[in-house]
Amino acid sequence: MISLKSSFLSGSCSRVSGKQRGEFTVHKASSLRVKAVLNPSRERNGSVVLESSTLQEIRDGGSVIEVEAKTTVAGGVHDVYGEDTATEDQFVTPWSLSVASGYSLLRDPHHNKGLAFNDKERDAHYLRGLLPPSVVSQELQVKKMMHIIRQYQLPLQKYMAMMDLQERNEKLFYRLLIENVEEMLPIVYTPTVGEACQKYGSIFGRPQGLYISLQEKGRILEVLRNWPEKNIQVIVVTDGERILGLGDLGCQGMGIPVGKLSLYTALGGVRPSSCLPVTIDVGTNNEKLLNDEFYIGLRRRRATGQEYSELLDEFMAAVKQNYGEKVLVQFEDFANHNAFDLLAKYGTTHLVFNDDIQGTASVVLAGLVAALKLVGGTLADHRFLFLGAGEAGTGIAELIALEISKQTNMPVEETRKKISLVDSKGLIVSSRIDSLQHFKKPWAHEHEPIKTLLDAVNDIKPTVLIGTSGVGRTFTKEVVEAMASFNEKPIILALSNPTSQSECTAEEAYTWSQGRAIFASGSPFAPVEYEGNVYVPGQANNAYIFPGFGLGLIMSGTIRVHDDMLLAASEALAAEVTQENFDKGLIYPPFTNIRKISAHIAANVAAKAYELGLASRLPQPKDLVKYAESCMYSPAYRSYR
Repeated sequence: MISLKSSFLSGSCSRVSGKQRGEFTVHKASSLRVKAVLNPSRERNGSVVLESSTLQEIRDGGSVIEVEAKTTVAGGVHDVYGEDTATEDQFVTPWSLSVASGYSLLRDPHHNKGLAFNDKERDAHYLRGLLPPSVVSQELQVKKMMHIIRQYQLPLQKYMAMMDLQERNEKLFYRLLIENVEEMLPIVYTPTVGEACQKYGSIFGRPQGLYISLQEKGRILEVLRNWPEKNIQVIVVTDGERILGLGDLGCQGMGIPVGKLSLYTALGGVRPSSCLPVTIDVGTNNEKLLNDEFYIGLRRRRATGQEYSELLDEFMAAVKQNYGEKVLVQFEDFANHNAFDLLAKYGTTHLVFNDDIQGTASVVLAGLVAALKLVGGTLADHRFLFLGAGEAGTGIAELIALEISKQTNMPVEETRKKISLVDSKGLIVSSRIDSLQHFKKPWAHEHEPIKTLLDAVNDIKPTVLIGTSGVGRTFTKEVVEAMASFNEKPIILALSNPTSQSECTAEEAYTWSQGRAIFASGSPFAPVEYEGNVYVPGQANNAYIFPGFGLGLIMSGTIRVHDDMLLAASEALAAEVTQENFDKGLIYPPFTNIRKISAHIAANVAAKAYELGLASRLPQPKDLVKYAESCMYSPAYRSYR
């Protein structure tokens, strides 16, 4: 038996007083797990008794020395753990208590409130002297942080300040983001997150999320169990091969899952403790990163074929085994050749969602449905031309075809003929079918080959032009002018991210169309003044859809994603666009009401899940909107005992 003197308090657990006995768990790196029982005769500086059947084994290994902590002359405590006396080649044991109080409480981002700890809490949790005497409100903390962040000139500096805040004070981070969502969304997500991923190795500080590499093959379940939170409801996972429009960033793609899950919480109200960001590191083909001394991932070429699929199979099996049937796995920024295959492979066995394919499609469809109120007609009355035939392009096209089929009762094979796609080799036509990737083949219509986008625009005369190419400035002046020549109000959606990859800018779209275009982009653009009128560009941001969509799946206990749920999400978002928004030319509502919007999307998605018999949480709540709002995480500080 080892007797150690300990000064601790119960933090987030029930308070332990002199008349109570409490138990807490002590963990150490050698996996020794022992129980410490607080001596009931001591309220503070009580004796902690450690007992373990493996204690002798630990002694024999020399990693812990049997010693009773003695007070020194100077009032300190002897080096119980041997850290100060050990030489560099000796092992020490990183003990830590699971109870947060005092100094450890101030460094626990889940519970830290900084100067907002009141006097009673400072006494109860041994914070006296560890904080300045001032007690401030959370509102003042938000005001102060916004003042600090606004002093930075570069978006990346603001991003780093926000990530630092998230690691220090979780609730303050989310309250600041929720209350300043339109200003901060471009910082914590696109476009700034793209630059952050490019420089992730250089700015890497405290690790966020789980990194699962080829080195962990055969041990992925063990790696998942290393994550401290056990009740995981949403996982966002990437392999970093196609980060936004920036290409292969390898392990540095972790910024995407971290950013997406921040939005799940801020915009959709999913608890941060139930969110898990994951990067699957199978190497990178980016030579610049492989030669970068600050690169944080595996220094090898990307694994493909069986080696890749076996790792993903093990990951998906481990996720279900560890977290159950109802955990949502969102695939993010996988390359085309893997994204479609993974969605098809696991869509029947897991609750999976690909935001690049399905989320983008849902938000764009919502914008198109809303735009009908400005241009008139139904979806079936319009002709659609895409530049880009990857995940986003084909995903959007398929959802549009499904919605038209639903509205007209036409077979989806027929409704697809209203939609044409242009890829890097020109218009996708039937004469190219043998050389096309499988996800492009449904869009190979009977038509003469056309090489350029401008020729395709002039020949097909679309009413809607959608860019998902990932190549900037491809909607040229000639293309936009052609769209405006045969459409009174051409719908132009330049969706590629980040801003540098957008097919055209808002200013270009409005200027070249003489102010008649209905424009939206993937990344934000500032309002544009043209001939005395101010035009406010919309943003077809996936953040409108995936947080509410995920919340709807979670609160209903849905076990599989169905296309009808995506249509339900689109309809809910389109219904949130007001006449005031239409008067400004907007086809999306402002982000200021995003939590209300997310609640309505979640309710629509959950209602469809119950209708399809895919919801497991019974009975169904009577008012799904109110239920969604009640499920949302609140970033307001809690009072501590």
